[in-house]
Amino acid sequence: MNDGELRVVLAGCGSMSEAWLRAAREMDGLRMVGFVDLREEAARAKADVYGDADSVTGTAIRSVLEQTHPDIVFDCTLPEAHYEVTLAALQHGAHVLGEKPLADTLEHAREMVSAAAQAGKLYAVIQNRRYDPNIRRVKSLLVSGAIGHIHTLHSDFFLGPHFGGFRDEMRHPLLLDMSVHTLDAARYLSGADPVAVTCHAWNPRGSWYVHGASAVAIFEMSDGVICTYRASWCAEGLATTWEGDWRLIGTNGTARWDGAGDLRAQRPTRREGFISPVEDVPISEAVEGRTGGHAGIMREFVECVRSGGTPETIASDNIKSLAMVLAAIESADTGRRVEVRW
Repeated sequence: MNDGELRVVLAGCGSMSEAWLRAAREMDGLRMVGFVDLREEAARAKADVYGDADSVTGTAIRSVLEQTHPDIVFDCTLPEAHYEVTLAALQHGAHVLGEKPLADTLEHAREMVSAAAQAGKLYAVIQNRRYDPNIRRVKSLLVSGAIGHIHTLHSDFFLGPHFGGFRDEMRHPLLLDMSVHTLDAARYLSGADPVAVTCHAWNPRGSWYVHGASAVAIFEMSDGVICTYRASWCAEGLATTWEGDWRLIGTNGTARWDGAGDLRAQRPTRREGFISPVEDVPISEAVEGRTGGHAGIMREFVECVRSGGTPETIASDNIKSLAMVLAAIESADTGRRVEVRW
């Protein structure tokens, strides 16, 4: 049990880091001792707001680690930098909580997970949408057995964000940068592991991305579960939520969730006639499990650092969500069904 002050270095001081730093500021016993960014001025700007007079800034992660000796590294860098930042942090004896996706390649992810195990340090990923109270309500409904054994999950994700910057230029921006949220949610809700995927990705007429802004994927999961993913990042009008729109089908009914607060379910009262009569399933308002989005997952991670526990989004498990993303990209690029391996 570590009840003392925990020293933290932040790697990556772009706009995404604001949510991390605001949450960290609300937690007792955390001290931001270092800030790293490719742009020194970005690191200094964050240090001026969230650090103290002794905070170290720099453009090289290893240099800042050597000067600060942190207990924890928050990795808010781009996916291509996660490998370097995570291995450096683990080699310097720090636990790591990183942005999604876990890594840019499965080979890098495997090496990072192995390095954390060898170092005896925690390495977890910010899959903050697991910590939304609405998805916890959905999970509670499914676990209750109210609609039977879940065998099919359909998720729709349609939005038209104009990010500008790197997403507009990257290959497979939707699949690589966004789909991991939905696919991780599919793993969480189904309780199943990925087996194989068939995916088609394309860039529709009128897209402001240079590549792959839309996709359709069918995932075969363990225990015979099927998950589908229909999505676009250049669909303007009638938008879904960022959490997607879900239909979850069980052996004794169906649930629909809009990704926000609208959760409904129906099940047959008896099986007779051409279409069975149905009834609404009572939905509990109680929320079980951890919530709080970014702040919730960060609190859990810090608690686990102190207590020796294991975060829900530990990288050794979350690598399965990354494997789903990369297998979908491989399927889209090759036109083949691809087995999901991690």
